[in-house]
Amino acid sequence: MINQETSKEIFLNAFPNFEKLKSIRSIANTIIGICYYLKNNPSDNSMTEKLKNLTNKIINNYKENSSTKWKWFEKSFAYDNGILPLALLHATEILNDSKIRDVAIGTMTFLSNLTIKEGYLSIIGNNKWYRENGECSVFAQQPIDALAMILMFYQAFRLTKEKEYLEKLFTSFMWFLGENDLRMSLFDFETKGCCDGIEEYGINRNQGAESTIAYLISHLTILEAFEESSKWS
Repeated sequence: MINQETSKEIFLNAFPNFEKLKSIRSIANTIIGICYYLKNNPSDNSMTEKLKNLTNKIINNYKENSSTKWKWFEKSFAYDNGILPLALLHATEILNDSKIRDVAIGTMTFLSNLTIKEGYLSIIGNNKWYRENGECSVFAQQPIDALAMILMFYQAFRLTKEKEYLEKLFTSFMWFLGENDLRMSLFDFETKGCCDGIEEYGINRNQGAESTIAYLISHLTILEAFEESSKWS
């Protein structure tokens, strides 16, 4: 197993490459990693500055692509969408910037309004990415998207203590257990693995590592959220 010191060494060795990132999702994942690092190393000013720079890149994406009716970072919704508001929610916690918070909450609300309409999570399918005034594909839906939604709502709850985010977190988790467009469970109670997604023909029964890890992290997040919420009830 990789211990904490080794993990920190790997993280810091990657530091010089952070500014070279082009993909908005790579930047978002890096922001989240930096935020966890800064929670334990708050006096690292150079890392805080790096966080500000990367966060500004995502904010600039939002400014370039958003409009009155389109509150998003890109001209379309692709995969792993929740990771983008999630990154800004983490950055808000560290930087305490109201402008970042406003974009984070606004884009999270826009995404959740698109995907939670009938009391359950309907992930934007990757058969055809969703564009403004276009049609949203129902298939194929992937577990990594459900995971991002769960993490996003949990971080929103941690920041705001608003229980509506706990409710949406639970709704998103139930996607794995059958509250989805096909009304079929993706979690396999026999193998303890997670199926790879929702397709036009039904459930993709392959149980890849990414899907199973997405379910396990989601399950652990639900447990952590329940424990966290009990402190505020």
